[in-house]
Amino acid sequence: MTSRNRNGLTELTEKYGGKALSLELDITDRAACFDAMARAKAAFGNIDVVINNAGTGVFGTVEELSEAEVRNLMDANFFGTLWITQAALPILREQGNGHILQLSSAMGIYTFPTLGLYSASKFAVEGLSEALSLEIRDMGIRVTLVEPNGFATDFGASSIQSQHIAAYDSMRTQLYADPNMTASDAYGDPNATSEAILKLVDTPNPPLRLFLGKKALPLARSAYEQRLKSWEDWKEVSNKAHGL
Repeated sequence: MTSRNRNGLTELTEKYGGKALSLELDITDRAACFDAMARAKAAFGNIDVVINNAGTGVFGTVEELSEAEVRNLMDANFFGTLWITQAALPILREQGNGHILQLSSAMGIYTFPTLGLYSASKFAVEGLSEALSLEIRDMGIRVTLVEPNGFATDFGASSIQSQHIAAYDSMRTQLYADPNMTASDAYGDPNATSEAILKLVDTPNPPLRLFLGKKALPLARSAYEQRLKSWEDWKEVSNKAHGL
């Protein structure tokens, strides 16, 4: 288990004793990621499951977010995931088995206004992980993208909030007035997710993608129906652009 601050892991280490190894880790530091993975390998002899759960959130329109905010977001959500994945792969290849769980998001499948940059970081994780799954499928290593919809956590409160530009105020007001954003079942119960994760890591044939929550699939279905229709509507132009 890793965290920027080991104090957050105290309860788990006290509960599980020598069965748990807690390490401080800044996942944006590639060398530190490799060191942490090596220490886990040395401590336990084998690494069965790697869960890339660390990340951060950001709320703001594409125009509003600063360079520093966007770079910090991509460092945590994309590059941190990449560094841990790269650190794990040599160990998993040597073992000939293992399962990498990438905490993506339903926002890596579709997006909403004010979440464009967060979605960009998760879309990147999706592309990375899908290609990776094809590269290592004959090595005994499995990859699963875990894609939660909204859950009742402190994600919103702990996320970066942009400096608002007045031109977007009406859009923002309309967005958050949508009753779907405030419905009693709009956000899932995080305590209900553990069973799904345990089932996922125990199955011999895990899926490449798994939604957590009941809200994501209908929205994803709608998004892909719209994409397919657009591609079909413009296929004549697309085909002519092939040139042969």
